[in-house]
Amino acid sequence: MRYLIVGCGRVGSALAKLLDADGNEIIVVDENPSAFKRLGQKFKGHVVVGTGIDYDVLKRAGAATADGFVAVTDGDNRNIMAALIAQRMFKIKRVVARIYDPPRGQMYRELGIQTVVPTTVGAKLIRDTLMETPWDPGHSFDFGKVTSLAAIVTDVDAGKKVGDIERPGRIRIAAIRRGTNGVMVASNELVLELGDEINAIVAPEAISEFATMFHGATPQAKTA
Repeated sequence: MRYLIVGCGRVGSALAKLLDADGNEIIVVDENPSAFKRLGQKFKGHVVVGTGIDYDVLKRAGAATADGFVAVTDGDNRNIMAALIAQRMFKIKRVVARIYDPPRGQMYRELGIQTVVPTTVGAKLIRDTLMETPWDPGHSFDFGKVTSLAAIVTDVDAGKKVGDIERPGRIRIAAIRRGTNGVMVASNELVLELGDEINAIVAPEAISEFATMFHGATPQAKTA
């Protein structure tokens, strides 16, 4: 896959090295040539000096053939402008922008641009760690309106059916990981067993309910 990253700060450079190590073709754009030092000597991708909100710079960087685009400069306006150019002028299908202002992040998600809001994600991770929530905060993720969470089935809920613990419009069980059997798509009639890992889509107003439902479960790290 070919990915174009605008911004070679701490996040952009770390992302570039991760994707590069996975065997992808990476192009990094930054106005400051010295920023590319963060990529290190093992980086096999390409670098382009210039601003990510310049059509010609992005064209020179290969935006026309990119599979994905990420804007992680230190400015919300620049990230949004770069993302809009990538989406609307170069027709890149996967576009992600880092936005520090939560309301703006939600607004642009509704326009079809995937946004990552560090302030919101960071606050939720701190809250989950502080409250000792029964899911693994390091492996939850935020969609703006719903959150994906994981919890382990205890003896309190073992024997119940998936349909017994779902809440229409609030809690939806998406998948179950069961020992060596791997991951199964959840169905209403599937009976939960002790130790099952539940992967649930939870509305914000139902997070407390979900936590109460699985009180006492031990956070588990999820693996691919």
